[in-house]
Amino acid sequence: MNKCKVCGQLLGERPLLKYKNMPAVAQHLPDKHSLQDDRGVNLMIYQCLGCGLVQLGNEPVSYYKEVIRAVAVSPEMREFRMKQFSDFVNKYALKRKKIIEIGCGRGEYLSILFQTGVKAHGMEYSGDSIKQCIKNGLDVQAGFIKDENSKIEGAPFDAFFMLSFLEHLPNPKETLRGIGNNLKDGAVGLVEVPNFDMIFRKKLFSEFTTDHLLYFTKDTLETALALSGFSVVECDEVWHDYIISAVIKKKAALDMSDFYLHQEKIASEIRKYVRRLKGKKLVVWGAGHQSLAAISLFGLADKIKYVVDSALFKQGKYTPTTHLPIVSPDEFFTDSVDAIIIMAGSYSDEIKRIIREESNKNIKMAILRDSGLEIVRR
Repeated sequence: MNKCKVCGQLLGERPLLKYKNMPAVAQHLPDKHSLQDDRGVNLMIYQCLGCGLVQLGNEPVSYYKEVIRAVAVSPEMREFRMKQFSDFVNKYALKRKKIIEIGCGRGEYLSILFQTGVKAHGMEYSGDSIKQCIKNGLDVQAGFIKDENSKIEGAPFDAFFMLSFLEHLPNPKETLRGIGNNLKDGAVGLVEVPNFDMIFRKKLFSEFTTDHLLYFTKDTLETALALSGFSVVECDEVWHDYIISAVIKKKAALDMSDFYLHQEKIASEIRKYVRRLKGKKLVVWGAGHQSLAAISLFGLADKIKYVVDSALFKQGKYTPTTHLPIVSPDEFFTDSVDAIIIMAGSYSDEIKRIIREESNKNIKMAILRDSGLEIVRR
C-alpha cells in the first residue's frame, strides 16, 4: 500500500480518480527529436486515510526540484505581490532583516521582495535560473532542501517564502523541517499552494498534473505545516481563490528547565523535613506513579520504612527501583509510626482526615502538594 507523503499513514486502497494517458510532463516539453520517446502516463489520485490529504500515487517528475514559472509576472500580479510582501514585512517588523525564498525560480518574486527593504536571498536548483537571477543583481544560491539536515548559506534567517513549490515535493515534511532548522527561533514564513478547496468546488479535473504531487485544502495544509514544526498564524484563499496563502511561525522548543528548579525546591523541603525527624520512623502513603517517581528522585528509599496504599492489587508488592514494601492501611494503623508523608494527589486531604480519625494523634503529617511540601498543623 502507498503511504501519505506528509503523515505516513496509509492511502485508500482504491484511487479516488484515475486519468489515463495524461501528459507525462508540464514543463520541459518534448521537441521533434524526443517525440518518439514521449508516452502518456496514468494519474492515480488517492486520499490519505489519516490526515485527508489528496495526492498522486505517481513518482515526481524529474525536474521537481526546480521552480519554473512559465510567464512573467503580470502587472496585476506584481501589484498584488508588492502589497502582500510589503504588508508581511511591516507586520512582522522585517525591515533590513534576512528573508530567503526557497525555490525562487528566475527571481520573479524575489525581485519584488527585494524592493520591500529587506535583505532578500534566494535558493534555486536550476542552474539556468540561478544565472538569470545573478544577472539581475539578485543574491541567489544553488541548492535544494532535501531533509532536516540540509544547510543554507547565510543561515539563520528571520523569515522565508515558499510560493507554489510545496505541492511538487515528494517529501514535503522533510523539506519544511530542513527550512525550519535554518531559521531563527520565532521566525515567520509565507507558504502558498494551489487551492484544492476551489478545485474540488469547481470540479476542475484538468488541474491534476504530474507536476503536482500534493493537493492541499486549508485543513490539510495546516496539518502538514503543524507536523513540520510550524504553527499557522493566518490561512486564507487569495488571488481569485486560486491560491491558499498561509503565514506561519516556527515553533519554539519548550524550555522546561524550571522543572529541575521546582524539583530541587521540593527535594530541599523534603530533606529538611526528614532531618527534623532525626531518624524517627517515617512512611509514605501513596503508591501511584507520582509518589513512586518522588521516592526515587528524592532518594527516599533509605529514609522511609514502607509505602501505604489502599489498592489491593498493590499490597504485598514492592515499589519499582526503590524496592520498598507496599502495605495495607490496616497494617499501617496497627503499627507504631512517628511520621508520614502523604503523596496521593487529589486523595491527599481525604487520607489526612482518615489518619486523624483512626491513628495515633501524635503522628506527624506532611502532604506533598504540586507547589511543595505542606506541613500539617494541629
